[in-house]
Amino acid sequence: MWRTISAVAAPIAPTLNDPSYREKLAEEYGFTQIGEPVPPNVTLKNVIDSFPPEVFEIDNVKAWRTVVISVVSYVAGLFMISKAPWYLLPLAWAWTGTAITGFFVIGHDCAHKSFSNNKLIEDIVGTLAFLPLIYPYEPWRFKHDRHHAKTNMLVEDTAWHPVVKEEYDEFPPYLQLALKLAMGPLRCWASIGHWLGWHFQLSNFRPSEQNRVKISLACVFAFMAIGWPLIIYKTGIVGWVKFWLMPWLGYHFWMSTFTMVHHTAPHIPFKDVKNWNSAQAQLGGTVHCDYPRWIEVLCHDISVHIPHHISQKIPSYNLRLANESLRKNWGQYLNEARWNWRLMKTIMTDCHVYDEEKNYVPFDEGQKESKVLGILRRVMPNTP
Repeated sequence: MWRTISAVAAPIAPTLNDPSYREKLAEEYGFTQIGEPVPPNVTLKNVIDSFPPEVFEIDNVKAWRTVVISVVSYVAGLFMISKAPWYLLPLAWAWTGTAITGFFVIGHDCAHKSFSNNKLIEDIVGTLAFLPLIYPYEPWRFKHDRHHAKTNMLVEDTAWHPVVKEEYDEFPPYLQLALKLAMGPLRCWASIGHWLGWHFQLSNFRPSEQNRVKISLACVFAFMAIGWPLIIYKTGIVGWVKFWLMPWLGYHFWMSTFTMVHHTAPHIPFKDVKNWNSAQAQLGGTVHCDYPRWIEVLCHDISVHIPHHISQKIPSYNLRLANESLRKNWGQYLNEARWNWRLMKTIMTDCHVYDEEKNYVPFDEGQKESKVLGILRRVMPNTP
């Protein structure tokens, strides 16, 4: 007697190899393009060798022009703060905070040895550029070099890596709440915690690094000991808030926003050291995002970020040329966006805890909705 056996084919989950699925995700997440996976046979050297040689050339005129742009725009911002009525102060603070972000980018080039062929000049300029930000130059340089060496390496990346789910579940309730705030509504200022936690303790650095760290810390504390009392003497505590604190918070807004947009998306995986691949992490694991042109000018194209991760020797003023080369030769692998609310909402409400199967998941995945994240999901616009 014959028996009929019916088989039901299980649906195959779409992957990033599927162009229509990538297009759907791009619309959902607020991207203009989500790149296809970088093949394992592509090496970082392959990508670097595809750049035209001129992207690595240091031009002293262009380098010092970035300094002039930042100094002039910063002085203009301070002038606007001094003259603006109270209701225009937020605009003056926004301009000035963006302008001093340019100082950070100059120091960033110095740290990567792409500002000048004279290394002493780079150390001096980098240290001075970081002083108004109260950022110790050498500690940041050491930590940032490790970020480039281990981009998107789970736990090891010294920039913003996700919390591992098992670790998060063991945190006490007060720390879980603090993380929800820091990675949710306060995420655009979360770099303040990173600045304070990573850069001021000698124990965070190797013995061979500590002498240079001490010099940077001494410079920062001297700036605070001299600069802050002078500001207060001339303008009072209110003046210190107006002329230093608010622009500094504006700088941290951009520091946080640039970093999280460059390195945070639901589809971008973090890998453990055994499965990590440098080309996949640097080419396919970072994000290019376009911002309004005035922001990109004041911030010296730091938003053109993928070529910088391919090679840190590319000066900021050559990043656009390098990016055009990437689009020409490796464009199908690039993750690209124009700044928009949907992109920010995706990052701030979905990208929190790391799950090895799903990549980023929200803090309240599979649970009752978090009040903190629930409010954020309802109030943030979802416009692409």
